[in-house]
Amino acid sequence: MEGKVDNQQSVVKLVAAFEEHCRNNTSAQRDKQAASQPQQLPTFPASQSCSLTTEENEEKDQQGRRGLSFKCLSSLRYKIREDDWRRPQGPGLEPGSQEPEEKKIALELLETEQAYVNRLHLLDQVFYTELMKEAKTGKMVPEEVVKMIFSNISSIYQFHAEFFLPELQKRMEDWNCNPRIGDVIQKLAPFLKMYGEYVKNFDKAVELITAWSEKSPPFQELIADIQKRKVCANLTLQHHMLEPVQRIPRYELLLKDYVRKLPPQSPDRGDAEKALEMIFMVAKHSNAAIAEMERLQNLWVVYQRLGLEDDIVDPSNELIKEGPIQKISTRSNSTSEKYLFLFNNMLLYCVPKVIQVGAEFQVHLRMDVEGMKVRELKDTEFPHTFLVSGKQRTLELQARSGEEMNAWIKAFQDAIDRREKRSETFKTAVHGLETVTPALQTEELGRRAPQWVRDNMVTMCMRCKEPFNAITRRRHHCRACGYVVCARCSDYKAELQYDGNRPNRVCQECFIFLTGRTALEDREGKHKGILEKGAAEVSSRSLLCSSLQLLDKNSKGGTRGWFVIPQDDPLVLYIYAAPQDVRAHTSIPLLGYQVRDMPQSESRHLFQLVQSRQVFTFVADTEELKQRWMKAMARSAAGITHPEEEEEDADPCDEAE
Repeated sequence: MEGKVDNQQSVVKLVAAFEEHCRNNTSAQRDKQAASQPQQLPTFPASQSCSLTTEENEEKDQQGRRGLSFKCLSSLRYKIREDDWRRPQGPGLEPGSQEPEEKKIALELLETEQAYVNRLHLLDQVFYTELMKEAKTGKMVPEEVVKMIFSNISSIYQFHAEFFLPELQKRMEDWNCNPRIGDVIQKLAPFLKMYGEYVKNFDKAVELITAWSEKSPPFQELIADIQKRKVCANLTLQHHMLEPVQRIPRYELLLKDYVRKLPPQSPDRGDAEKALEMIFMVAKHSNAAIAEMERLQNLWVVYQRLGLEDDIVDPSNELIKEGPIQKISTRSNSTSEKYLFLFNNMLLYCVPKVIQVGAEFQVHLRMDVEGMKVRELKDTEFPHTFLVSGKQRTLELQARSGEEMNAWIKAFQDAIDRREKRSETFKTAVHGLETVTPALQTEELGRRAPQWVRDNMVTMCMRCKEPFNAITRRRHHCRACGYVVCARCSDYKAELQYDGNRPNRVCQECFIFLTGRTALEDREGKHKGILEKGAAEVSSRSLLCSSLQLLDKNSKGGTRGWFVIPQDDPLVLYIYAAPQDVRAHTSIPLLGYQVRDMPQSESRHLFQLVQSRQVFTFVADTEELKQRWMKAMARSAAGITHPEEEEEDADPCDEAE
């Protein structure tokens, strides 16, 4: 392992020394060439004069003026195909030639390398040299701008012209005595890592060309003059600058074909396979540079859509997912359209701007991913909903479909997991809230924003159990636990850590816990009656719970409620006004009742509980729900309290039917 590390370090030092040598050498050469006439190059072979499609050539003039789009670069990994640029056979080979296939590919590699060196010569010795000559006069463009445009093209050109191409030429001349190229490529492949710097700089270089073409007419005129020369083959500077970006993937394609065509007993197989592996790693390095540029470019576009707020412009951020979402209001029980940007370290909760001047969205809330939790909500009224609980706030969000909801949950969980791995202080894994109720764990109380219980989910104060009314008893939310409480029960204030330790309205229980002080009214001695079991608490441990309608004696009207058969009290039906109420308004002992099915009437799914002269008529929302309730009630009426008992007895529902 130590030898491998030392070898990698020596390769890095070797590449760095070579680039330094190239810079020093080319600097001396350019001083001599500064006063000379523009150089003329041999024309390219016809097959290599253009590697772009016809449609791209038709648009080259317009692209030359505004610069290449970033998508042009990022798509290169997928656009290079053998049929687009490879010659069907090597130079000087007639159709039907008996030359070995591997030799044809090796000759093709040599031919394309010769054409490529000509392109590099054009970039380095013509474009760069002439632009630098004018830059030194100080009248056209700063020298630093020219250097930034061409990056390390001089090192790349010198490597290919003085090392790679001569080695290939020499090897092909001796092919009959030594038919191999794998060792040459293997020896020189580490130097191809120089391309990473060039690729990273490419997008910036194109932007500089476009910007300075607008700022400096002499700069634009000089580039246009060079582009008119025959050696440029009617292509712009930007298109010539694409050649180094395309070269590494082309090496990979040729070498893959070469290895595939080599006979099993070829003496070059071992070296060629190692060379292909090295070229693959170089291509991966180049693709990683392209991906990094693509990430930064996409990030900048997002920042522009958000109005370039200083506190979010950070190149270390990574956009994970974005898209529209519906926010569920706990007050009005309605939804409103929002837009989310999920980054690796934060969530931006945004509102689309009606008048999009300078920005497309306005950031309403920024939530840290650290300490965030996410889970799906089972809500019959709002399907496809999920809960995002952060330190700053908790959001109930609704997606347009189950697939979209799952995609959001996965994106959030991935961001949370990645944040966990980076954080040394995050001790416990975050897998979402465990309980059905929105209550926080006591150790989290005041440290993170709670999930607010919706107003329409309760009809009474969740602390004192007094019914709400529109005039004398209004609904309030405890900012610590999220419960809906009355004014009397929330007439306390405590500092909450998640809100910057500012005083917030809290309920009596949270006040005692957070401050350690005794509340004005102490109700600890009050015992819970038989009906004072919270609906949410009972529902989480129930045999069956859902919304039903209980009709009056005339079966014409009635009230809707939340019906529960608890596991710990399986012979009693508890009736609540709402799913989050903390006190049932009535209960029905089920033992001894008979369950009776009723014919469907006006699309209503009816069934009854009957005992002597006592009759209760229920309406379920669906036929399936009705059958489940009939079965559960019949089991309780027969005194069956465990599932295993049911297997030994006949189902009372069958008799009732």
